[in-house]
Amino acid sequence: MGARVARAVRLYTCGLMIRWLIVIFLALLLVNGLHGWLQRIGLGRLPGDFRFRLFGKEFFLPVASTVLLSVVAALIARFVKL
Repeated sequence: MGARVARAVRLYTCGLMIRWLIVIFLALLLVNGLHGWLQRIGLGRLPGDFRFRLFGKEFFLPVASTVLLSVVAALIARFVKL
């Protein structure tokens, strides 16, 4: 009986992981598609978004934009209650 329960838990956990991977993938596709519009409204140029050049490559760390988008997503999730 214990082996069946362990297998069921493993399958359930694997299913949850796959769902989260799909959600993250879709969110990344959405953000990528809206990238131009998000830049036009100012995301990516907030204080706390870091751009720097190192070894001839440019790097971008959008810390403030990420925090802002997370807060907006949390508020939407709170009011929508999926």
